[in-house]
Amino acid sequence: MPTSLHPDTADLARPRRQDPPEAAGPVPRRAARNHMAPSLLAFIWRESALAQVGLALLAVAVFLAGLAPIELQRRAVSLATGLAVRGADPHPLLGLALLYMLAAAGLGGLKLALNLGRGFVGERAVRRLRAAIMADLHAASGPERGIAIAMVLDEAEPVGSFVGVCLSEPLLQAGVLVSTLAYLAFLHPPMALVTLAVFSPQLVFVPLMQRAINRRVAARVGLLRRISGGLVERPAALPGPTPAELDRLGGVFRLNMGIFGFKFSMNVLMNLSYHLGVAGILAVGGYAVAAGEAEIGTVVAFVSGLAHMNDPWGDLVGWFRDVSVTRTKYDLIVRATSGPAAERA
Repeated sequence: MPTSLHPDTADLARPRRQDPPEAAGPVPRRAARNHMAPSLLAFIWRESALAQVGLALLAVAVFLAGLAPIELQRRAVSLATGLAVRGADPHPLLGLALLYMLAAAGLGGLKLALNLGRGFVGERAVRRLRAAIMADLHAASGPERGIAIAMVLDEAEPVGSFVGVCLSEPLLQAGVLVSTLAYLAFLHPPMALVTLAVFSPQLVFVPLMQRAINRRVAARVGLLRRISGGLVERPAALPGPTPAELDRLGGVFRLNMGIFGFKFSMNVLMNLSYHLGVAGILAVGGYAVAAGEAEIGTVVAFVSGLAHMNDPWGDLVGWFRDVSVTRTKYDLIVRATSGPAAERA
């Protein structure tokens, strides 16, 4: 994973400090720093292995339950169309409406339980990560103290919060995509192919744009640490920011604007793909209805199913963005708390 850093950030991963003396005698530098897990995956496993299993089960329940409203909607539309033609008894339609409300309420309850569980696991990980950083950098001084403050107050939050969604989020969103696409393929394979074609171009431009975002995020984290460290050691009598500090602030601004440009351009392209998919479904579905090969309810189900898939696809792309960025941030934290000895090892 590319993590090219701004030149000003080159020495940020090498904070130099002296370890505090231990009562039992000198302790080797590497042995004194054992609070941080060596990698993001190891940190997630250590902090939430059992909790991830429960969240994964809830995620499976959510994406399976999400199919019920789509099917009930399809049946209700088809039944309503038949009632308009034949003038039959409308009571079954009322029953479907009631079942739809019950299914939506049950789905909402499952999502509430999943989100609360994620929040608990994530916040617990944030607290423990902050404690580990404070334990490793408790004796920091000068610019290193500013870096430690930045990591505890700012950088630990997104890293720890990611623990709550690291497994359940891709499982949920991928489950929604696969189960919905399989359901739509069962209803009408040609329209399902149109739905699948919506997401194909994104497999090309999303990874390319995400790598560009990751490089800028890594550089921004390093610059913010540099600014924090400079504020701590900066003489109080110095009037205003120095040219070097202004240059770093400008660097953060340029990196943020680059991130915004790639992120929002990606969103535009993804939304365009979605609307092209809706147009394709209406064209293919309208032809199938006119030829007597599909019901109007099936076309409605496809449009609803595509909308049902669009948000999970965007969330899945966001998860891949988060896992890349979070891994980069965690690696920078580990390097900053490991010291020169770990760099040489």
